[in-house]
Amino acid sequence: MTRDIIDINDFTILVETANSENVIKDACSFDEPVIAVAFYGSGNVDLQMQFEGKTRDFNYTKGLALSFYADEKVICEHTVAANKPLECIVIATATRNLANLPNQEGEIFSDMLNELVNPSDHYVEGPSFFMNPEMQQIVDSVFSNTYQGKTKMMFFRSQMTALLSHFFGQLADTPSKSVNQTQREKLEMARVILADNLDKPPSLSELSRQIGLNTYNLKKDFKEMFGLPVFKYLQNQRLTTAHDLIRKNEATVQEAAWQVGYDSLSSFSNAFTKKFGYRPSQVK
Repeated sequence: MTRDIIDINDFTILVETANSENVIKDACSFDEPVIAVAFYGSGNVDLQMQFEGKTRDFNYTKGLALSFYADEKVICEHTVAANKPLECIVIATATRNLANLPNQEGEIFSDMLNELVNPSDHYVEGPSFFMNPEMQQIVDSVFSNTYQGKTKMMFFRSQMTALLSHFFGQLADTPSKSVNQTQREKLEMARVILADNLDKPPSLSELSRQIGLNTYNLKKDFKEMFGLPVFKYLQNQRLTTAHDLIRKNEATVQEAAWQVGYDSLSSFSNAFTKKFGYRPSQVK
């Protein structure tokens, strides 16, 4: 397990990775009330927020940007396994520091994360969505960098500032969510089904049947909750997974295309290039 902690002005940055052949629990908590944004890389680790006998589970975190408020009574627990390594970046600031943040960042937090600035419980979940390609590239670069010492810290500082800027930019473009808790759970289930079946995904009608939500509400609420239409999300996950396979030398370009459900190598290459801005053969 590696854990890097960087202080930037009144922000604390936690960059954490963990790998294990066996299932292990990795828990952390906060010394004081904080507002935080967590960004999850390709590890796809499970997350559980625990507070006052309550829990909030995230069973598919790959590519997720999650904002939240947490005080000292909240425990963040990751379940790490052989196929679910931990890749997590947390950018946090103590609530007492909001007024002191530079460049009007405190005002941005107050305007866009008001439910976190004025929390109603020990843990309050704010907006969450899947990262856009620019954010994903920053997160990938953090976990694949080879810098050491002061150079590594300098690199982290520059990337964190850009990542937080992209987060608020994407948040501004994301519709406000009016999906109730029951629907949220069904949509979370739909997301997991798609993520687990990238090569042979169910049709929209079959997915609708599996989660118990009609196709109209599935399409409308999925986009409202996750910021992407159902099959745009599927394509995004296919290409991100393929990128990870190629980057980690776990598959050739053609093998990666097949594993995520592309029959045509040219179609895969075109979609990949459109998303990332370079061809799959150029992944390092």
